[in-house]
Amino acid sequence: MIKFGTDGWRAVISDEFTFANVNKVAKAIAFYLINHKLTKKPLIIGYDPRFLADKFAEAIAKVMEDAGINCYLTERDTPTPIVAWEVKDKKACGAVMITASHNPASYCGIKFIPDYAGPANEIITKELQEYANGNIELPRPKRKGNVERFEPRERYFKYLQSLIDFELIKRSGLKIIYDAMYGCGRGYLDRLLEENGIKAEVLHGERDVLFGGRNPEPDDENLEELKKRVVAAKADIGIANDGDADRFGIVDEAGNFLHANQVLALVCDYLIEDKGFTGSVVRSVATTHLLDRIAAKNKVKLHETPVGFKHIAALMMKEDVILGGEESGGLSIKGHIPEKDGLLANLLIIEMLGKRKKSLSQIWADLVKEYGEIFGEKLNLRFDKAKKEQLMNILKQNTPQQLAGLKIINVNKVDGVKLTLSEGSWILARPSGTEPLVRIYAESDKLEKLKVMIEAIKNLV
Repeated sequence: MIKFGTDGWRAVISDEFTFANVNKVAKAIAFYLINHKLTKKPLIIGYDPRFLADKFAEAIAKVMEDAGINCYLTERDTPTPIVAWEVKDKKACGAVMITASHNPASYCGIKFIPDYAGPANEIITKELQEYANGNIELPRPKRKGNVERFEPRERYFKYLQSLIDFELIKRSGLKIIYDAMYGCGRGYLDRLLEENGIKAEVLHGERDVLFGGRNPEPDDENLEELKKRVVAAKADIGIANDGDADRFGIVDEAGNFLHANQVLALVCDYLIEDKGFTGSVVRSVATTHLLDRIAAKNKVKLHETPVGFKHIAALMMKEDVILGGEESGGLSIKGHIPEKDGLLANLLIIEMLGKRKKSLSQIWADLVKEYGEIFGEKLNLRFDKAKKEQLMNILKQNTPQQLAGLKIINVNKVDGVKLTLSEGSWILARPSGTEPLVRIYAESDKLEKLKVMIEAIKNLV
């Protein structure tokens, strides 16, 4: 059975992710576009550098062609945020992106991006899933669709000039090292910097369908080489992107990895303090409350959503949102598309360094001094499906009154079970939608307290 998760359908190549199943999903998307009378506009098709991703993209284009739907198919593997942005740029009916994002090289996936250029909501994915698993027949079109190859890079580069002060970055003379992680950010972010007179050393800037034997996820463990290179080269910053460049990774001048929660707080503070952005801030239920402190001090409204950028995107389309972000490494900002953009995230941090003329570690220290220290942890507890559901039901029905000796003052059951303690610490347990795991997220202002909370939730589980 083809099942759409929080960000599309993903499966192991040649196991479930086969040309036969890709064709089923392609037909489902075509059927959706026809049913909703969207076929007068073209469809964008892009793909990441995974094994056979380009061929899967061509197979989807063939289905659309036979269904009478015009398509723009990217010339090469292209970042998801650029493919999403092209939906707006070309006034398209939507986009199909072949990607498994940060997942292992054995996986591939299909993400449908509707005409608002953000993640498909649950109503749309439910409809697509029903079509994909049903025996649908596409109506015979009056004419075949047209498939045109295109390169969106320069159009997107020109657009970014309105969001980022590249001249400021150039004057700052920052020494930058970029780890493309063999993903589709290579030849995009590094070339963008180069075209604006900004030099950047590139690591893993070639295509490798195995991503060097690691998951293309820009986390602390996978960026070990980048951390060492930043220190050895005496660089000011190290930046990275995942396989489809919708997530970011940041390393400071001392080789320290900055968690996505830290980056979100830094960008939020920068957008408000230096760029004068107004509006609200949106974060997922699993994301740092440091954003709450920044929002409160600046008299800015804060929204909390379930996990998944589609929920953040929904708010971004309704009101002015300064920053929408999630702890897994995704963000977007006011004036941009309602989709994660790891390229833009990296550029904003670089621009902040140039503007404030301080090291990244010092800027972080300044933020901690103003808003207080914060410590976070995330762990995965393995359960089979039945036990996972049983555990979550028990937590929801018999929620504890206290944890680690502290009173629980708020219980949030919007996505999993989130317990907020009397002094502001919090802990969240939520089931994975695709794996036999219960994910635990916790945050506190003291490291020792955080450890006690983690042990308490383990014992409770």
